[in-house]
Amino acid sequence: MEESGYFDFSPIVNNIHESLAASFSPGWAMAIAWALIGITLILFAALSVIILVYVERKVAAFFQVRLGPMRVGPWGLLQTVADFIKLLMKEHITSRNADKFLFNLAPFIIVTAAFLGLGAIPFALGLHIFDINIGLFYITAVSSVGVLGILLGGWAGNNKYSLIGALRSGAQIVSYELSITLSLLAVVVLAGSLQLSEIIASQENGWWIFKGHISAWIAFVIFMIAGTAETNRGPFDLAEAESELTAGFHTEYSGIKFAMFFLAEYLSLFIIASVGATVFFGGWLPFHIGTWQAFNHIMDYIPPIVWFFGKVAGIIGIIMWFKWTFPRLRIDQLLILEWKYLLPINLFNLILVSFIALMGWYF
Repeated sequence: MEESGYFDFSPIVNNIHESLAASFSPGWAMAIAWALIGITLILFAALSVIILVYVERKVAAFFQVRLGPMRVGPWGLLQTVADFIKLLMKEHITSRNADKFLFNLAPFIIVTAAFLGLGAIPFALGLHIFDINIGLFYITAVSSVGVLGILLGGWAGNNKYSLIGALRSGAQIVSYELSITLSLLAVVVLAGSLQLSEIIASQENGWWIFKGHISAWIAFVIFMIAGTAETNRGPFDLAEAESELTAGFHTEYSGIKFAMFFLAEYLSLFIIASVGATVFFGGWLPFHIGTWQAFNHIMDYIPPIVWFFGKVAGIIGIIMWFKWTFPRLRIDQLLILEWKYLLPINLFNLILVSFIALMGWYF
């Protein structure tokens, strides 16, 4: 435990590092440490995606007044596991005229981009793989690489539906990256840093969603809309649009390659929710109210990692609510929303938050 009273994972991490350093040469110790981190990330990603797919099926069932998966395992808990095993066993099919190298490469690009972003997320105090001084910029940068996998996969499959879906996705992601970045910049202006640990530290006396006045709320609403579009989720799922394009950019994919696109989509959902929770809601910091010491002390008993995943779950719930509530937009409506509405509002909000920061009017 640190002086702050929050449970700190640093001693555990340091003990593992010291044990490796004592048992192996520096090179091997570093290699084993990175291998352990990689295996942990892969296991975490697989488990989180399995849980998210199950939760989304139940959320969809709730909104549509039905039960959802109920047969495989108690309450259908093993349905997603059974689907994953089915995808592993399915045959890999590649179109005769497809560009085989790019067709096989595309799923790896999009999954790699998702894992790179996941590595920079601060899960709790001391549980942060890659804490750099440009952490927020790094996440937005590597997340942009994923669109290359979508474009390559859609084009290499030699299918007109895949190509249309890939072009839609490219236009959509490039457009909404502007809004998602500008909305995050609003908090960067207030916090004075791009480093995620520093942004969390700046919220010790209150989350930015409360301290940042109306500008923080505007930024958060735009972040949620743009983040939903960035992950190609409804009502912005024009890249897949099953009623129009079969399955969009991954129409030609099957088996494990299709599963990799699926994995990347839900990892991107988790990353968007994690960034939102970190930037606007204090990350792993508990909820405190001013000088209410008794209340704040009770909140401190809840472990930071529970706070973090609770906030992430709340944001993911809102994004799922969007998908199963609103009808899909047309591609022209989607681009008009970004370029005619969200971008101008974002630019105005950035000027507003800069003025608030300059005058010191935030709490």
